[in-house]
Amino acid sequence: MPLPPDTPTTRLTTPPGDNRPLGWRDTWPWAAAGLGFIVLLWLLAPILTPFVLGAALAYLGDPVVDRLQRWRLSRTAGVCVVFLVISLFSLIAVLLIIPMLYTQVTALLSRIPEWLVWIQNTALPYVGITLPEGVGLDGAGLKSIVTEHWSQASDMASTVWAQVSSNGTRLLTTLVNLLMVPVVSFYLLRDWDDLVAWVRNMIPRKALPTVGPLATETHEMLGSFIRGQLYVMLALGTFYTVGLWAVGLDLALVIGMTAGLISFVPYLGTIVGVVAALLAMFMQTGELLPLVWVALVFGIGQLMEGAVLTPNLVGDKIGLHPVTVIFALMAGGQLFGFIGVLIALPMAAVLAVLFRHGKQHWLNSRVYQG
Repeated sequence: MPLPPDTPTTRLTTPPGDNRPLGWRDTWPWAAAGLGFIVLLWLLAPILTPFVLGAALAYLGDPVVDRLQRWRLSRTAGVCVVFLVISLFSLIAVLLIIPMLYTQVTALLSRIPEWLVWIQNTALPYVGITLPEGVGLDGAGLKSIVTEHWSQASDMASTVWAQVSSNGTRLLTTLVNLLMVPVVSFYLLRDWDDLVAWVRNMIPRKALPTVGPLATETHEMLGSFIRGQLYVMLALGTFYTVGLWAVGLDLALVIGMTAGLISFVPYLGTIVGVVAALLAMFMQTGELLPLVWVALVFGIGQLMEGAVLTPNLVGDKIGLHPVTVIFALMAGGQLFGFIGVLIALPMAAVLAVLFRHGKQHWLNSRVYQG
């Protein structure tokens, strides 16, 4: 969000007569406060997920609310309109997708006996594994295996139940965090302009001429990148779903949308989608020709992403190498867990802007020019 101009009621001024140069005694308390704030964020990382998600949604929705304000709506009314539209589209998507997912998952579960037979009669003999005589991967055979190894199965069930019980609180916390996201997003979106103005007023006056253009450039690049990346993910998910459905894959919706949604990591969506779709198609048909059509769908999707979607919807907004993107995601996850993965690419985008400006200063410096 670009920093707004100063207003007469919020402009900060230097106390008259205080023109002495800044020294370490003046700056060290603020440096210590900044370091303490960073440490506090690191300690609170497990509970920051709803706030980061809410801030991201507020950031993406702010341009829409600003436009509604120009149409004579109040800020609160504009936020309510945005939330109402998002809720309606989410409800429609759920009503359309849930029945399709239920049908596909039901079909998946109904084919498990066939897959067990295929594993027993085809896959295991192919790799040289044979089951004990009289034991098969059907209902009776599985019952026999469980009866024979009942003590181990009982211990395993106890371990699984202990894990589920210990993670019950964590699951409840996750659900509460998800419910908090729209609440946090609503209030942040309503007060977004005031928050940006407050941040501007906290910036040292001497640094404002430098920070202002940097914030504006970062906002323009980051907003375009995030919106473009979301469009690419949605377009790829739709294309993969339609393409896999056209070649006859029963699990087209699940695999196609999953591959599209994780495509923000370079090549990860394609790799996961191809492997899952090939396995599902081979389990479904037992033939090799349909696998060629599945590979063709993902090949066209990759060409479309590289030649059409990314250049037109995202462009070269960040300019990061794919390996750098992967490193940023892994580093964010290592440092801050799931919340780190969420903020990895936006932070990489901000650092890219700072790096470009730092590079220009370096090239113009006396040290570089000798």
